[in-house]
Amino acid sequence: MQRVLKVHRDDNVLVALKNLSKGETILYNDVEFILQDAIPAKHKFFTREMSKGDAVIMYGVLVGKTQKSIPAGGLMTTENVKHAAEPFGYRPYKYEWQVPDISAFRDRTFNGYHRSDGQVGTANYWLFIPTVFCENRNLDVIREALHNELGYAVVEKYKRFTHRLAEVYRNGENINDVDFIPAQKKNNGAERLFKNIDGIKFLNHNGGCGGTRQDAATLSRLLAAYADHPNVAGVTVLSLGCQHLQVQDFKDDLKKRNPDFDKPLYIFEQQQSQSEEQLISEAIRKTFLGLVEINKIERKPASLNKLVIGVKCGGSDGFSGISANPAVGYCSDLVAALGGKILLAEFPELCGAEQQLIDRTTDEASAKKFIRLMTTYNEEAHRVGSGFEMNPSPGNIRDGLITDAIKSTGAAKKGGTSPVVDVLDYTEPATKAGLSLVCTPGNDVEATTGKAASGATLILFTTGLGTPTGNPVCPVIKISTNTGLMNRMGDIIDINAGPVIDGEKTIEQMGEEILEYCIKAASGEVVPKAVQLNQDDFIPWRRGVSL
Repeated sequence: MQRVLKVHRDDNVLVALKNLSKGETILYNDVEFILQDAIPAKHKFFTREMSKGDAVIMYGVLVGKTQKSIPAGGLMTTENVKHAAEPFGYRPYKYEWQVPDISAFRDRTFNGYHRSDGQVGTANYWLFIPTVFCENRNLDVIREALHNELGYAVVEKYKRFTHRLAEVYRNGENINDVDFIPAQKKNNGAERLFKNIDGIKFLNHNGGCGGTRQDAATLSRLLAAYADHPNVAGVTVLSLGCQHLQVQDFKDDLKKRNPDFDKPLYIFEQQQSQSEEQLISEAIRKTFLGLVEINKIERKPASLNKLVIGVKCGGSDGFSGISANPAVGYCSDLVAALGGKILLAEFPELCGAEQQLIDRTTDEASAKKFIRLMTTYNEEAHRVGSGFEMNPSPGNIRDGLITDAIKSTGAAKKGGTSPVVDVLDYTEPATKAGLSLVCTPGNDVEATTGKAASGATLILFTTGLGTPTGNPVCPVIKISTNTGLMNRMGDIIDINAGPVIDGEKTIEQMGEEILEYCIKAASGEVVPKAVQLNQDDFIPWRRGVSL
Protein backbone atom coordinates (compact mmCIF):
# COMPACT_ATOMS: atom_id res chain seq x y z
CA MET A 1 0.00 0.00 0.00
CA GLN A 2 1.36 3.42 -0.90
CA ARG A 3 1.58 5.81 2.03
CA VAL A 4 0.84 9.17 0.40
CA LEU A 5 -1.12 10.41 -2.60
CA LYS A 6 -0.96 13.43 -4.87
CA VAL A 7 -4.50 13.94 -6.15
CA HIS A 8 -3.66 16.24 -9.09
CA ARG A 9 -0.36 16.90 -10.82
CA ASP A 10 -0.57 20.64 -9.99
CA ASP A 11 -1.13 20.14 -6.24
CA ASN A 12 1.39 21.45 -3.73
CA VAL A 13 0.17 19.11 -0.98
CA LEU A 14 0.31 15.35 -0.47
CA VAL A 15 -2.37 13.34 1.37
CA ALA A 16 -1.27 10.88 4.05
CA LEU A 17 -2.93 7.50 3.53
CA LYS A 18 -1.74 6.29 6.94
CA ASN A 19 -0.28 7.91 10.04
CA LEU A 20 3.19 9.36 9.37
CA SER A 21 5.78 10.30 12.01
CA LYS A 22 7.61 13.58 12.48
CA GLY A 23 11.11 13.40 11.04
CA GLU A 24 10.19 10.56 8.71
CA THR A 25 11.46 10.72 5.12
CA ILE A 26 8.76 10.18 2.50
CA LEU A 27 9.71 9.26 -1.05
CA TYR A 28 7.14 10.14 -3.68
CA ASN A 29 7.81 10.17 -7.43
CA ASP A 30 11.56 10.07 -6.76
CA VAL A 31 11.39 13.16 -4.52
CA GLU A 32 12.18 13.00 -0.81
CA PHE A 33 10.18 14.94 1.80
CA ILE A 34 11.28 15.17 5.43
CA LEU A 35 8.21 15.57 7.62
CA GLN A 36 8.35 18.53 9.99
CA ASP A 37 5.27 17.37 11.88
CA ALA A 38 3.41 14.17 12.54
CA ILE A 39 0.87 13.78 9.72
CA PRO A 40 -2.26 11.87 10.72
CA ALA A 41 -3.91 9.74 8.05
CA LYS A 42 -6.28 11.81 5.87
CA HIS A 43 -4.33 15.03 6.51
CA LYS A 44 -2.01 16.91 4.14
CA PHE A 45 1.55 18.18 4.17
CA PHE A 46 3.22 20.71 1.85
CA THR A 47 5.58 19.65 -0.89
CA ARG A 48 7.50 22.95 -0.85
CA GLU A 49 8.20 25.83 1.49
CA MET A 50 5.23 28.18 1.62
CA SER A 51 5.25 31.91 2.37
CA LYS A 52 2.40 33.85 3.93
CA GLY A 53 -0.34 34.46 1.35
CA ASP A 54 0.68 31.63 -0.99
CA ALA A 55 -2.00 29.68 -2.84
CA VAL A 56 -2.75 26.17 -1.58
CA ILE A 57 -3.59 23.92 -4.52
CA MET A 58 -5.46 20.60 -4.23
CA TYR A 59 -7.53 18.78 -6.86
CA GLY A 60 -5.72 21.17 -9.21
CA VAL A 61 -7.61 24.24 -7.92
CA LEU A 62 -7.22 26.93 -5.26
CA VAL A 63 -8.50 25.65 -1.91
CA GLY A 64 -6.86 28.06 0.54
CA LYS A 65 -4.25 30.69 1.33
CA THR A 66 -1.42 30.28 3.82
CA GLN A 67 -1.50 32.49 6.90
CA LYS A 68 2.19 32.15 7.79
CA SER A 69 5.39 30.61 6.51
CA ILE A 70 5.26 26.81 6.42
CA PRO A 71 8.22 24.53 5.71
CA ALA A 72 8.13 21.73 3.17
CA GLY A 73 6.85 18.66 4.99
CA GLY A 74 4.76 20.81 7.32
CA LEU A 75 1.21 19.83 8.34
CA MET A 76 -1.75 21.80 6.93
CA THR A 77 -3.92 23.09 9.81
CA THR A 78 -6.72 25.56 10.40
CA GLU A 79 -4.12 27.87 11.97
CA ASN A 80 -1.80 28.06 8.97
CA VAL A 81 -4.35 27.85 6.11
CA LYS A 82 -7.67 29.62 5.56
CA HIS A 83 -10.33 29.03 2.92
CA ALA A 84 -9.92 30.65 -0.49
CA ALA A 85 -11.48 29.93 -3.88
CA GLU A 86 -11.20 31.40 -7.35
CA PRO A 87 -13.97 33.74 -8.57
CA PHE A 88 -16.36 32.21 -11.05
CA GLY A 89 -18.61 33.32 -13.87
CA TYR A 90 -20.14 32.31 -17.15
CA ARG A 91 -17.88 31.99 -20.19
CA PRO A 92 -18.38 30.26 -23.53
CA TYR A 93 -16.69 26.92 -23.12
CA LYS A 94 -16.76 23.77 -25.20
CA TYR A 95 -16.74 20.87 -22.78
CA GLU A 96 -15.81 17.45 -24.10
CA TRP A 97 -16.88 14.47 -22.03
CA GLN A 98 -15.05 11.17 -22.15
CA VAL A 99 -18.00 8.78 -21.99
CA PRO A 100 -17.26 5.64 -19.94
CA ASP A 101 -17.58 2.13 -21.33
CA ILE A 102 -21.16 1.03 -20.58
CA SER A 103 -21.12 -2.23 -22.54
CA ALA A 104 -21.46 -4.32 -19.37
CA PHE A 105 -24.65 -2.46 -18.39
CA ARG A 106 -26.25 -1.47 -21.70
CA ASP A 107 -28.82 -4.29 -21.78
CA ARG A 108 -29.33 -4.60 -18.03
CA THR A 109 -32.65 -3.98 -16.27
CA PHE A 110 -33.98 -3.61 -12.74
CA ASN A 111 -37.33 -4.75 -11.38
CA GLY A 112 -39.25 -1.65 -10.35
CA TYR A 113 -42.76 -0.36 -9.78
CA HIS A 114 -44.13 1.22 -12.95
CA ARG A 115 -46.35 4.30 -12.48
CA SER A 116 -48.96 5.58 -14.91
CA ASP A 117 -46.88 8.69 -15.76
CA GLY A 118 -43.96 6.59 -17.00
CA GLN A 119 -41.80 6.90 -13.90
CA VAL A 120 -40.48 3.76 -12.24
CA GLY A 121 -40.10 3.44 -8.48
CA THR A 122 -37.50 1.39 -6.67
CA ALA A 123 -39.91 0.84 -3.77
CA ASN A 124 -43.66 0.78 -3.13
CA TYR A 125 -44.63 2.93 -0.14
CA TRP A 126 -47.80 4.31 1.39
CA LEU A 127 -47.20 7.84 2.67
CA PHE A 128 -48.79 9.75 5.57
CA ILE A 129 -48.51 13.54 5.32
CA PRO A 130 -49.46 16.11 7.99
CA THR A 131 -50.16 19.58 6.63
CA VAL A 132 -49.16 21.01 10.03
CA PHE A 133 -47.11 19.98 13.05
CA CYS A 134 -50.32 19.79 15.16
CA GLU A 135 -51.01 16.43 13.51
CA ASN A 136 -47.65 14.83 14.37
CA ARG A 137 -48.99 13.12 17.47
CA ASN A 138 -51.84 11.55 15.49
CA LEU A 139 -49.32 10.29 12.95
CA ASP A 140 -47.27 8.77 15.77
CA VAL A 141 -50.32 6.88 17.05
CA ILE A 142 -51.14 5.60 13.56
CA ARG A 143 -47.50 4.64 12.92
CA GLU A 144 -47.33 2.51 16.06
CA ALA A 145 -50.60 0.78 15.22
CA LEU A 146 -49.81 0.04 11.57
CA HIS A 147 -46.11 -0.77 11.92
CA ASN A 148 -46.61 -3.23 14.75
CA GLU A 149 -49.56 -5.05 13.22
CA LEU A 150 -48.50 -5.09 9.58
CA GLY A 151 -44.88 -6.13 10.10
CA TYR A 152 -42.91 -2.89 9.54
CA ALA A 153 -41.67 -2.26 13.10
CA VAL A 154 -37.94 -2.57 13.81
CA VAL A 155 -37.84 -1.87 17.56
CA GLU A 156 -38.97 -5.23 18.93
CA LYS A 157 -35.46 -6.15 20.11
CA TYR A 158 -35.26 -2.95 22.16
CA LYS A 159 -38.75 -3.50 23.59
CA ARG A 160 -37.73 -6.99 24.70
CA PHE A 161 -34.56 -5.61 26.26
CA THR A 162 -36.50 -2.94 28.17
CA HIS A 163 -39.08 -5.52 29.27
CA ARG A 164 -36.30 -7.73 30.64
CA LEU A 165 -34.74 -4.77 32.50
CA ALA A 166 -38.10 -3.98 34.10
CA GLU A 167 -38.52 -7.61 35.17
CA VAL A 168 -35.07 -7.70 36.76
CA TYR A 169 -35.69 -4.39 38.54
CA ARG A 170 -39.00 -5.61 40.00
CA ASN A 171 -37.23 -8.73 41.29
CA GLY A 172 -34.53 -6.64 42.97
CA GLU A 173 -31.80 -8.09 40.78
CA ASN A 174 -28.81 -6.32 39.14
CA ILE A 175 -29.81 -4.75 35.84
CA ASN A 176 -26.14 -4.70 34.78
CA ASP A 177 -26.33 -8.47 34.52
CA VAL A 178 -28.90 -8.24 31.72
CA ASP A 179 -27.30 -8.74 28.30
CA PHE A 180 -28.74 -7.18 25.16
CA ILE A 181 -29.53 -9.96 22.68
CA PRO A 182 -29.96 -8.81 19.06
CA ALA A 183 -32.88 -10.24 17.17
CA GLN A 184 -32.07 -12.92 14.64
CA LYS A 185 -32.20 -11.61 11.08
CA LYS A 186 -35.27 -12.56 9.10
CA ASN A 187 -35.99 -12.45 5.41
CA ASN A 188 -37.33 -9.04 4.42
CA GLY A 189 -41.12 -9.09 4.34
CA ALA A 190 -41.38 -12.63 5.80
CA GLU A 191 -43.94 -11.50 8.41
CA ARG A 192 -45.56 -8.69 6.45
CA LEU A 193 -49.23 -8.88 5.60
CA PHE A 194 -48.72 -6.99 2.32
CA LYS A 195 -45.85 -8.59 0.42
CA ASN A 196 -45.65 -5.96 -2.33
CA ILE A 197 -45.60 -2.95 0.00
CA ASP A 198 -42.12 -1.99 1.16
CA GLY A 199 -43.21 0.31 3.94
CA ILE A 200 -45.68 2.79 5.42
CA LYS A 201 -43.94 6.13 5.83
CA PHE A 202 -44.69 9.27 7.86
CA LEU A 203 -43.52 12.81 7.12
CA ASN A 204 -43.59 14.35 10.61
CA HIS A 205 -42.37 17.95 10.47
CA ASN A 206 -42.54 21.22 12.44
CA GLY A 207 -44.04 23.45 9.77
CA GLY A 208 -47.37 24.36 8.21
CA CYS A 209 -48.24 27.21 10.59
CA GLY A 210 -46.39 30.00 12.34
CA GLY A 211 -43.27 31.14 10.55
CA THR A 212 -43.92 32.93 7.27
CA ARG A 213 -46.46 32.28 4.57
CA GLN A 214 -43.49 31.72 2.25
CA ASP A 215 -42.37 28.86 4.52
CA ALA A 216 -45.81 27.30 4.28
CA ALA A 217 -45.82 27.67 0.49
CA THR A 218 -42.40 25.99 0.21
CA LEU A 219 -43.55 23.19 2.51
CA SER A 220 -46.66 22.69 0.38
CA ARG A 221 -44.55 22.22 -2.75
CA LEU A 222 -42.26 19.83 -0.86
CA LEU A 223 -45.14 17.68 0.39
CA ALA A 224 -46.68 17.63 -3.07
CA ALA A 225 -43.36 16.45 -4.48
CA TYR A 226 -43.29 13.58 -1.99
CA ALA A 227 -46.86 12.60 -2.77
CA ASP A 228 -45.96 12.50 -6.46
CA HIS A 229 -42.71 10.58 -5.85
CA PRO A 230 -42.23 7.42 -7.99
CA ASN A 231 -41.68 5.33 -4.86
CA VAL A 232 -45.05 6.40 -3.39
CA ALA A 233 -48.19 4.47 -4.39
CA GLY A 234 -50.78 6.08 -2.12
CA VAL A 235 -51.15 8.98 0.32
CA THR A 236 -53.10 9.80 3.49
CA VAL A 237 -53.17 13.48 4.50
CA LEU A 238 -54.02 14.67 8.00
CA SER A 239 -54.91 18.34 8.46
CA LEU A 240 -56.00 20.33 11.51
CA GLY A 241 -57.96 22.88 9.49
CA CYS A 242 -56.97 26.39 10.59
CA GLN A 243 -53.25 26.30 9.69
CA HIS A 244 -51.44 28.42 7.11
CA LEU A 245 -50.88 25.44 4.81
CA GLN A 246 -54.40 24.67 3.72
CA VAL A 247 -55.36 21.37 2.12
CA GLN A 248 -56.40 23.20 -1.04
CA ASP A 249 -52.91 24.73 -1.33
CA PHE A 250 -51.40 21.25 -1.18
CA LYS A 251 -53.87 19.93 -3.77
CA ASP A 252 -53.17 22.87 -6.08
CA ASP A 253 -49.39 22.28 -5.87
CA LEU A 254 -49.90 18.58 -6.51
CA LYS A 255 -51.95 19.34 -9.61
CA LYS A 256 -49.32 21.81 -10.87
CA ARG A 257 -46.61 19.21 -10.43
CA ASN A 258 -48.61 16.38 -12.01
CA PRO A 259 -51.92 17.28 -13.68
CA ASP A 260 -52.61 13.56 -14.19
CA PHE A 261 -51.96 12.49 -10.57
CA ASP A 262 -54.03 9.34 -10.05
CA LYS A 263 -52.74 7.66 -6.90
CA PRO A 264 -55.13 6.98 -4.01
CA LEU A 265 -55.29 10.19 -1.94
CA TYR A 266 -57.26 10.26 1.33
CA ILE A 267 -57.63 13.54 3.25
CA PHE A 268 -58.85 13.94 6.85
CA GLU A 269 -59.38 17.26 8.64
CA GLN A 270 -59.49 17.07 12.42
CA GLN A 271 -61.59 20.19 13.01
CA GLN A 272 -64.31 18.63 10.84
CA SER A 273 -64.23 15.25 12.60
CA GLN A 274 -66.45 14.03 15.44
CA SER A 275 -63.53 13.12 17.70
CA GLU A 276 -59.86 12.23 17.66
CA GLU A 277 -60.85 8.58 17.94
CA GLN A 278 -63.10 8.85 14.90
CA LEU A 279 -60.41 10.69 12.93
CA ILE A 280 -57.68 8.14 13.62
CA SER A 281 -59.84 5.04 13.23
CA GLU A 282 -61.24 6.25 9.89
CA ALA A 283 -57.77 7.19 8.65
CA ILE A 284 -56.55 3.70 9.52
CA ARG A 285 -59.61 2.02 7.95
CA LYS A 286 -59.37 3.97 4.69
CA THR A 287 -55.62 3.52 4.49
CA PHE A 288 -55.95 -0.22 5.07
CA LEU A 289 -58.28 -0.46 2.07
CA GLY A 290 -55.75 1.54 0.04
CA LEU A 291 -52.98 -0.83 1.11
CA VAL A 292 -55.03 -3.74 -0.19
CA GLU A 293 -55.16 -2.06 -3.60
CA ILE A 294 -51.50 -1.01 -3.94
CA ASN A 295 -50.41 -4.47 -2.78
CA LYS A 296 -51.64 -5.66 -6.18
CA ILE A 297 -48.82 -3.73 -7.88
CA GLU A 298 -45.84 -5.96 -8.66
CA ARG A 299 -42.27 -5.29 -9.74
CA LYS A 300 -41.58 -5.47 -13.47
CA PRO A 301 -38.40 -5.04 -15.54
CA ALA A 302 -37.30 -1.51 -16.43
CA SER A 303 -34.26 -0.28 -18.33
CA LEU A 304 -31.53 1.48 -16.37
CA ASN A 305 -32.43 4.83 -17.93
CA LYS A 306 -35.33 4.89 -15.46
CA LEU A 307 -32.91 5.20 -12.51
CA VAL A 308 -32.84 8.56 -10.72
CA ILE A 309 -29.90 8.61 -8.33
CA GLY A 310 -29.11 11.36 -5.84
CA VAL A 311 -25.50 11.61 -4.63
CA LYS A 312 -24.67 12.89 -1.14
CA CYS A 313 -21.81 12.95 1.36
CA GLY A 314 -22.04 13.43 5.10
CA GLY A 315 -19.71 12.91 8.03
CA SER A 316 -16.99 13.45 5.42
CA ASP A 317 -13.29 12.90 6.03
CA GLY A 318 -9.99 13.44 4.25
CA PHE A 319 -10.52 10.28 2.20
CA SER A 320 -13.98 11.23 0.91
CA GLY A 321 -12.67 13.08 -2.13
CA ILE A 322 -10.21 10.36 -3.12
CA SER A 323 -12.11 7.09 -2.57
CA ALA A 324 -15.90 6.99 -2.11
CA ASN A 325 -16.80 10.25 -3.85
CA PRO A 326 -14.85 9.59 -7.07
CA ALA A 327 -16.17 6.02 -7.10
CA VAL A 328 -19.73 7.32 -6.81
CA GLY A 329 -18.79 9.83 -9.51
CA TYR A 330 -17.81 7.02 -11.87
CA CYS A 331 -21.11 5.28 -11.09
CA SER A 332 -22.84 8.60 -11.85
CA ASP A 333 -21.11 8.79 -15.22
CA LEU A 334 -22.24 5.24 -16.04
CA VAL A 335 -25.85 6.09 -15.17
CA ALA A 336 -25.71 9.34 -17.16
CA ALA A 337 -24.28 7.48 -20.17
CA LEU A 338 -27.11 4.95 -19.87
CA GLY A 339 -29.71 7.73 -20.04
CA GLY A 340 -30.55 7.85 -16.34
CA LYS A 341 -30.68 10.90 -14.08
CA ILE A 342 -28.09 12.01 -11.49
CA LEU A 343 -28.82 14.68 -8.86
CA LEU A 344 -25.92 16.57 -7.24
CA ALA A 345 -27.00 19.03 -4.54
CA GLU A 346 -25.49 20.61 -1.37
CA PHE A 347 -24.72 24.05 -2.83
CA PRO A 348 -22.55 25.16 0.16
CA GLU A 349 -20.39 22.14 -0.64
CA LEU A 350 -19.81 23.17 -4.25
CA CYS A 351 -17.83 26.23 -3.14
CA GLY A 352 -14.54 26.15 -5.04
CA ALA A 353 -15.86 23.82 -7.73
CA GLU A 354 -18.22 26.36 -9.31
CA GLN A 355 -16.20 27.17 -12.42
CA GLN A 356 -15.70 23.53 -13.30
CA LEU A 357 -19.45 22.94 -13.05
CA ILE A 358 -20.29 26.09 -14.98
CA ASP A 359 -17.94 25.05 -17.79
CA ARG A 360 -19.69 21.66 -17.93
CA THR A 361 -23.19 23.16 -18.16
CA THR A 362 -24.82 22.61 -21.52
CA ASP A 363 -26.67 25.91 -21.87
CA GLU A 364 -26.12 29.51 -20.81
CA ALA A 365 -29.47 29.91 -19.03
CA SER A 366 -28.80 26.96 -16.70
CA ALA A 367 -25.24 28.14 -16.02
CA LYS A 368 -26.48 31.60 -15.06
CA LYS A 369 -29.23 30.10 -12.90
CA PHE A 370 -26.55 28.15 -11.01
CA ILE A 371 -24.47 31.32 -10.57
CA ARG A 372 -27.52 33.24 -9.29
CA LEU A 373 -28.53 30.52 -6.81
CA MET A 374 -24.98 30.08 -5.49
CA THR A 375 -24.32 33.80 -5.18
CA THR A 376 -27.63 34.61 -3.51
CA TYR A 377 -27.29 31.70 -1.08
CA ASN A 378 -23.76 32.73 -0.04
CA GLU A 379 -24.73 36.40 0.29
CA GLU A 380 -27.63 35.46 2.57
CA ALA A 381 -25.23 33.46 4.73
CA HIS A 382 -22.82 36.41 4.97
CA ARG A 383 -25.64 38.75 5.98
CA VAL A 384 -26.12 36.74 9.17
CA GLY A 385 -22.40 36.49 9.92
CA SER A 386 -21.71 33.15 8.25
CA GLY A 387 -20.73 32.02 4.76
CA PHE A 388 -19.88 28.92 2.77
CA GLU A 389 -16.31 29.07 4.10
CA MET A 390 -17.70 28.20 7.57
CA ASN A 391 -19.21 24.94 6.34
CA PRO A 392 -16.71 22.30 7.56
CA SER A 393 -17.79 20.80 10.87
CA PRO A 394 -15.40 20.03 13.75
CA GLY A 395 -15.49 16.37 12.69
CA ASN A 396 -14.64 17.29 9.07
CA ILE A 397 -11.68 19.38 10.23
CA ARG A 398 -10.44 16.77 12.69
CA ASP A 399 -10.28 14.24 9.86
CA GLY A 400 -8.44 16.38 7.34
CA LEU A 401 -10.94 18.74 5.66
CA ILE A 402 -9.28 22.01 6.61
CA THR A 403 -11.15 24.44 4.31
CA ASP A 404 -14.55 24.46 2.67
CA ALA A 405 -12.92 24.46 -0.77
CA ILE A 406 -11.10 21.21 0.08
CA LYS A 407 -14.32 19.68 1.34
CA SER A 408 -16.37 21.03 -1.56
CA THR A 409 -14.02 20.14 -4.38
CA GLY A 410 -13.86 16.60 -3.07
CA ALA A 411 -17.63 16.55 -2.57
CA ALA A 412 -18.24 17.59 -6.19
CA LYS A 413 -16.47 14.41 -7.33
CA LYS A 414 -19.73 12.54 -6.60
CA GLY A 415 -21.22 14.13 -9.71
CA GLY A 416 -18.63 12.52 -11.97
CA THR A 417 -17.55 14.25 -15.16
CA SER A 418 -20.67 14.24 -17.35
CA PRO A 419 -22.19 17.50 -18.66
CA VAL A 420 -24.56 19.43 -16.39
CA VAL A 421 -27.89 19.28 -18.24
CA ASP A 422 -30.05 21.25 -15.80
CA VAL A 423 -30.05 23.37 -12.64
CA LEU A 424 -32.99 22.97 -10.25
CA ASP A 425 -34.17 25.13 -7.40
CA TYR A 426 -35.46 23.45 -4.23
CA THR A 427 -38.36 21.01 -4.97
CA GLU A 428 -38.13 21.43 -8.77
CA PRO A 429 -38.43 18.01 -10.47
CA ALA A 430 -35.62 16.50 -12.55
CA THR A 431 -36.88 16.03 -16.09
CA LYS A 432 -33.72 15.69 -18.18
CA ALA A 433 -31.49 12.65 -18.55
CA GLY A 434 -27.99 13.25 -17.21
CA LEU A 435 -26.54 15.31 -14.35
CA SER A 436 -28.68 18.00 -12.70
CA LEU A 437 -27.59 20.37 -9.92
CA VAL A 438 -30.19 20.76 -7.14
CA CYS A 439 -30.16 23.71 -4.73
CA THR A 440 -30.22 22.39 -1.15
CA PRO A 441 -28.23 22.98 2.03
CA GLY A 442 -25.25 20.76 2.76
CA ASN A 443 -26.90 19.53 5.96
CA ASP A 444 -27.37 15.77 5.60
CA VAL A 445 -31.11 15.50 6.18
CA GLU A 446 -32.13 18.76 4.50
CA ALA A 447 -30.10 17.71 1.44
CA THR A 448 -31.52 14.19 1.20
CA THR A 449 -35.01 15.62 1.76
CA GLY A 450 -34.45 17.96 -1.19
CA LYS A 451 -33.01 15.29 -3.48
CA ALA A 452 -36.03 13.06 -2.96
CA ALA A 453 -38.29 16.05 -3.72
CA SER A 454 -36.57 16.40 -7.10
CA GLY A 455 -37.28 12.75 -7.84
CA ALA A 456 -34.33 10.68 -6.62
CA THR A 457 -35.41 7.04 -6.29
CA LEU A 458 -32.08 5.97 -4.75
CA ILE A 459 -29.50 8.04 -2.88
CA LEU A 460 -25.81 7.14 -2.74
CA PHE A 461 -24.49 8.56 0.53
CA THR A 462 -20.75 8.53 1.19
CA THR A 463 -19.34 8.95 4.68
CA GLY A 464 -15.93 8.86 6.29
CA LEU A 465 -16.99 9.30 9.91
CA GLY A 466 -20.32 7.45 9.84
CA THR A 467 -23.90 8.77 9.92
CA PRO A 468 -27.29 7.07 10.30
CA THR A 469 -29.14 9.37 7.85
CA GLY A 470 -31.97 7.89 5.77
CA ASN A 471 -35.08 9.13 3.97
CA PRO A 472 -38.75 8.10 4.20
CA VAL A 473 -39.41 7.46 0.49
CA CYS A 474 -35.97 7.14 -1.12
CA PRO A 475 -33.68 4.24 -0.10
CA VAL A 476 -30.31 5.60 1.05
CA ILE A 477 -27.24 3.48 0.33
CA LYS A 478 -24.26 4.18 2.64
CA ILE A 479 -20.70 3.96 1.30
CA SER A 480 -17.71 4.20 3.64
CA THR A 481 -14.56 5.98 2.52
CA ASN A 482 -12.30 3.71 4.56
CA THR A 483 -12.22 0.13 5.77
CA GLY A 484 -11.87 1.11 9.44
CA LEU A 485 -15.29 2.76 9.37
CA MET A 486 -16.84 -0.30 7.71
CA ASN A 487 -15.40 -2.49 10.47
CA ARG A 488 -16.74 -0.21 13.22
CA MET A 489 -20.15 0.68 11.82
CA GLY A 490 -21.00 -2.14 9.46
CA ASP A 491 -24.53 -2.18 10.86
CA ILE A 492 -25.29 1.06 8.98
CA ILE A 493 -22.85 0.84 6.03
CA ASP A 494 -23.72 -1.00 2.80
CA ILE A 495 -20.58 -0.68 0.65
CA ASN A 496 -16.92 -0.19 1.57
CA ALA A 497 -14.80 2.00 -0.72
CA GLY A 498 -11.79 1.47 1.53
CA PRO A 499 -10.16 -0.92 -0.98
CA VAL A 500 -9.46 2.17 -3.13
CA ILE A 501 -7.33 3.63 -0.32
CA ASP A 502 -5.76 0.23 0.33
CA GLY A 503 -4.74 -0.08 -3.33
CA GLU A 504 -6.90 -3.18 -3.87
CA LYS A 505 -9.43 -1.66 -6.31
CA THR A 506 -9.49 1.15 -8.83
CA ILE A 507 -12.03 3.97 -8.84
CA GLU A 508 -13.60 2.42 -11.94
CA GLN A 509 -13.91 -1.04 -10.37
CA MET A 510 -15.46 0.48 -7.26
CA GLY A 511 -17.89 2.56 -9.33
CA GLU A 512 -19.09 -0.50 -11.23
CA GLU A 513 -19.55 -2.36 -7.94
CA ILE A 514 -21.68 0.52 -6.64
CA LEU A 515 -23.87 0.44 -9.75
CA GLU A 516 -24.33 -3.32 -9.37
CA TYR A 517 -25.55 -2.72 -5.81
CA CYS A 518 -27.91 0.02 -7.07
CA ILE A 519 -29.47 -2.40 -9.54
CA LYS A 520 -30.06 -4.95 -6.79
CA ALA A 521 -31.43 -2.33 -4.39
CA ALA A 522 -33.71 -0.90 -7.10
CA SER A 523 -35.03 -4.42 -7.67
CA GLY A 524 -35.65 -5.17 -3.99
CA GLU A 525 -33.03 -7.93 -4.03
CA VAL A 526 -31.01 -6.20 -1.29
CA VAL A 527 -32.36 -3.77 1.31
CA PRO A 528 -30.01 -0.94 2.34
CA LYS A 529 -29.26 -0.70 6.06
CA ALA A 530 -30.97 2.68 6.42
CA VAL A 531 -34.19 1.11 5.09
CA GLN A 532 -33.87 -1.93 7.34
CA LEU A 533 -33.52 0.36 10.36
CA ASN A 534 -36.41 2.68 9.36
CA GLN A 535 -34.06 5.67 9.31
CA ASP A 536 -36.72 7.96 7.87
CA ASP A 537 -35.21 11.41 8.34
CA PHE A 538 -37.17 14.35 6.93
CA ILE A 539 -36.35 18.04 7.47
CA PRO A 540 -37.94 20.67 5.21
CA TRP A 541 -35.70 23.62 4.32
CA ARG A 542 -37.28 26.91 5.32
CA ARG A 543 -34.95 28.73 2.93
CA GLY A 544 -33.18 30.47 5.78
CA VAL A 545 -29.42 30.10 6.07
CA SER A 546 -28.53 26.46 6.58
CA LEU A 547 -25.11 25.15 5.58
